[in-house]
Amino acid sequence: MQHVFYLLLKRLRAPIITIISVYAISIVGFVLIPGQDDQGNVWRMDFFHAFYFVSFMGSTIGFGEVPYAFTTGQRMWATLSIYATVISWLYSMGTIFSLFQDQNYQRLSRRTRFINQVNRICEPYYLICGFGATGSRVAHLLDKHNIPSVIIESKLKVINELETTEIGQKLPSLCADASDPDALKIAGIDNDLCVGVLALTIDDQTNLAIAINSKLVKPDRLVISGTQSKATTGNLASFGTDTILDPFEIFADHLMLMLKEPYKHLIYDVFVNPHHNVWASPHQNTEGSWVICGYGRFGRALEKEFLKHDIPHTFISTDPRGYKAPPGTVHGTGTEAPTLIEAGIESALGVIAGTDNDADNLSIIITARDLKPDLITVARQNVRTNKPVFKAANVNLIMEPGRIVANEVYMRIRTPLLTECFSLIRKRDEASTRALLHRIANAMGEQELDAWTLNIDEQKSPAITEAIAEGRKVGLNALEMDPRNRDRALPAVALMLKRGHDSLLVPPPETGLQKGDQILYCGQDQAEQHMGWIMRDHNTLRYIQTGQVGPDGLLWHWLKTRRDQARGTK
Repeated sequence: MQHVFYLLLKRLRAPIITIISVYAISIVGFVLIPGQDDQGNVWRMDFFHAFYFVSFMGSTIGFGEVPYAFTTGQRMWATLSIYATVISWLYSMGTIFSLFQDQNYQRLSRRTRFINQVNRICEPYYLICGFGATGSRVAHLLDKHNIPSVIIESKLKVINELETTEIGQKLPSLCADASDPDALKIAGIDNDLCVGVLALTIDDQTNLAIAINSKLVKPDRLVISGTQSKATTGNLASFGTDTILDPFEIFADHLMLMLKEPYKHLIYDVFVNPHHNVWASPHQNTEGSWVICGYGRFGRALEKEFLKHDIPHTFISTDPRGYKAPPGTVHGTGTEAPTLIEAGIESALGVIAGTDNDADNLSIIITARDLKPDLITVARQNVRTNKPVFKAANVNLIMEPGRIVANEVYMRIRTPLLTECFSLIRKRDEASTRALLHRIANAMGEQELDAWTLNIDEQKSPAITEAIAEGRKVGLNALEMDPRNRDRALPAVALMLKRGHDSLLVPPPETGLQKGDQILYCGQDQAEQHMGWIMRDHNTLRYIQTGQVGPDGLLWHWLKTRRDQARGTK
């Protein structure tokens, strides 16, 4: 606010002095020039009447001559004063309007408004640095579940567009370089309510600076960062960044999961991408060679996975020597039929258009399909606004770097146990994974699948912790009954039970709960609400376990305790 007021007073200093001077001279003139009362006597206007007359005269309201009709001299002075005050006001108003249009003033005003908005946040929030394809999707996902966030974005155009949207009216946003420590400070990087920092800009050095600043201020705070190179990945890891996400490595890993262990990928897909459209069924033949167009970061990530699983593949690159492509790489872009034929497209299982140009990728897909219509097609989408075009091209699988990173970030924020759960699922065989997928599908029904974590502690589940303290066993199945009808199961599946350092995948329903347990559930969001009811309400838990319904509340609970104590005394 000091900066805004300083700039305001600095720019308005001359207009204010001008108005004060004109008004002062006009008032003094009316006091000195003699007038005449209604009796014809000489009368001089006092300062109050002079100030009153100049006030409405200068504002062009024009109430008339007060308190008596003016003499010729007074009217001459009034005429001069009218022009002087009007001109001074025009000059002042012009200066004010030009100030409001000044970029520095607008920047400082936004900065002040941003600081006030951040200071008004009274619950845990996340600081999102970068509002591109990744940051915007993360912000929308967090807002969907009423999780506050604060935005720092370097492009003013993006901030202006954000402020006109519904989500932009809720989220504090600042146009600044996210690597600037001052910008991070006013965004609350040293605030205890800032529980996580998401470095999602497109510049690795900026992400590195954000991670360093956050870890230096609060080493234990969650920091998630995107990365564009292996060198930056190493630097981020050295500063203790909790999660480093490379979209190309993530996609390559899940593409291989699709080909080799489709049921495991289906489970991952229904959580991370609820509106999924899987191109390969578990019974589809996925054995064969692949043609990969483009050998950059994406190509190297694919090569690593393809070599690990001994899948034959051929690269097409515009500069095989410059990119240090593997032997056998075909020179070209892949948009020409001869290049694809030379790479073996006619005998290939699929083609991956992985260049950094969306037009080339679409051209590769169309040309490859003309040569072999039954190809599995995978395309990299670089620009978010091109999504309708890729959708119209009927590409089997679209690789969107921003969406991949955003989904991973949101999963680690919303349900951190999902990451550990997926790791355990990948160690299982496909048969047991298939059975788990069927259980999840039955719980999901026609609604979108959700995942949540239940904590057994005094704050989140007082009814259960008190029952455990009294020596009563509370099984996992107690959480899975409908509190409105205990004979009906809730649409939810227990995926994992975490107790201390041990994790149990798909725990049996009769598993007894202990204080400190964390249970990862999936299912319909209404099930989470009903489980919360069971965990907090003593009467509901009693009904679930015994089928008995009785009065409840603090008073009844206190009376019951007193009665039990009295019986124990007797």
